[in-house]
Amino acid sequence: MSWQPKPWRPDKRSPASRRTTSDILSHHPDCALIRSLPGMGVVLTAEFQAAIGNIARFASADALAAAAGLAPVQRQSGKRAGWRRAYGGDKALKRVFCQSAFCAVTQKDPLSKAFYDRKRKEGKHHTQALIALARRRVTVLWTMMQRRQTFDPKRNAA
Repeated sequence: MSWQPKPWRPDKRSPASRRTTSDILSHHPDCALIRSLPGMGVVLTAEFQAAIGNIARFASADALAAAAGLAPVQRQSGKRAGWRRAYGGDKALKRVFCQSAFCAVTQKDPLSKAFYDRKRKEGKHHTQALIALARRRVTVLWTMMQRRQTFDPKRNAA
């Protein structure tokens, strides 16, 4: 007789462990702030909170972008100098920002879509434009959390 996997039985857990991600996030003080940014859903908000912990550990938006691997890195040798994209950084945090940028563009957020379209007209490829938008959203999200203000589309930010 061959090995048979045990059948899956839902809800065999205790009632306390059945809480959903949105239930857990609803009690977090930063949840409403983060979710007010277009493209940041429940899952991306949870991943963002898990990746950064406390926003106070980042002195600036540039520090958060560097931690996420979204800040450009200087490349130089001798008299030659230039910029390249970063290969390091927290991959999970980078994914959160890139995925939220993609969601904002595809959900037709007018500010994000305008920024993305402007980068495309400048000659950037799709991925380059999304990374530029993700970097812009790092600054917006960091500022929102520092000022304790929800996203306001009238402030002309991505």
